[in-house]
Amino acid sequence: MKFAIQRDQLMESVQDVMKAISSRTAIPILTGMKLEATTEGVKLTGSDSDISIESFIPAEEDGTVHIENIEPGSIVLQAKYFPDIVRKVPDNTVEIESDHTKNVTIRSGSAEFHLNGQDAEEYPSLPQLRTENSFDMPTDLLKRLIKQTGFAVSTSETRPILTGVHVSTEEENLQFVATDSHRLASRKISLETEERLNLPSVVIPGKSLSELNKILDDTGDSVQISITDNQILFRTKHLYFLSRLLEGNYPETSRLIPNESKTTVLIDSKELLQSVDRASLLAKENRNNVVRLLTKENNQIEIHGNSPEVGNVTEEVTADTIDGEELKISFSAKYMMDALRAIDATQVKISFTGAMRPFLITPVDDDSILQLILPVRTY
Repeated sequence: MKFAIQRDQLMESVQDVMKAISSRTAIPILTGMKLEATTEGVKLTGSDSDISIESFIPAEEDGTVHIENIEPGSIVLQAKYFPDIVRKVPDNTVEIESDHTKNVTIRSGSAEFHLNGQDAEEYPSLPQLRTENSFDMPTDLLKRLIKQTGFAVSTSETRPILTGVHVSTEEENLQFVATDSHRLASRKISLETEERLNLPSVVIPGKSLSELNKILDDTGDSVQISITDNQILFRTKHLYFLSRLLEGNYPETSRLIPNESKTTVLIDSKELLQSVDRASLLAKENRNNVVRLLTKENNQIEIHGNSPEVGNVTEEVTADTIDGEELKISFSAKYMMDALRAIDATQVKISFTGAMRPFLITPVDDDSILQLILPVRTY
């Protein structure tokens, strides 16, 4: 195997593939990165059994040559060293060559590295998913869905199913839901497809979606999503991202969402976010940065943060409207700030159903995105 490649192109693919490689794997060869050169280009592969990533660098694209002097072949390189070598080589061109004894030479400028490679035949082959259950969506929309829900997955392994995002379809609607049992994030979109989608409901590990989100470019290009019983595949022009799915039944979350409210607040989301952020500065000693919110007359809201050992802060924010009963409620400042950032709307509607009942945050006039937070008892 031999080829000469542009360093920047190679580094980008190496960084993507490294997101799937773990030093703690039961299969020793998976601590390495597989390189495969063909006349079409070079493919890099990394896997930890849970996530597998392939990144393809075409030899030539849109009239630009990325790779030259290709002699087809494949090798597995030690992922512990290879990325650092590529990052630090002195020249813009990197030449990689392996001989019949699996010794690999990496040349760039005046530097020459020698690495011991491993037989690519021993590297597990990735399943090439071909399923009926496939659909396409714009990459930037998928990234938005992940951003608006993925943060709410549980980080605790006590209920493994909650560490994932529940993805389901109903007629032509696709819904992402995540909850850690203290808060819930939901986003629904309409998929314009020729025929009705009849996809199985699946739970994708939050970690997988987080890594996918880092790799995907923020473009309107299409990403193809294919689902089988235990795996999901995201495929773009040059990327193949395979993840296992979580097993088990996801809780029925629709019954958590209140369908009535006793107090409704319409407010500028940026003002509320900044106010809660300031109140949380003196609530850090509390478990979960708990702050209090009180509704007052003349559309005034009081936000209060307090740590007995440190001090307290009180601030008034003017809402656009406050309808319904007076309210005193305590909640996690972090959860509120996460929710407001995810919604990313100028004005939000907050629907309260009492001091100890979950409350809803939605953009005004848009119910496709929804954030739910459980309050905290502080009195």
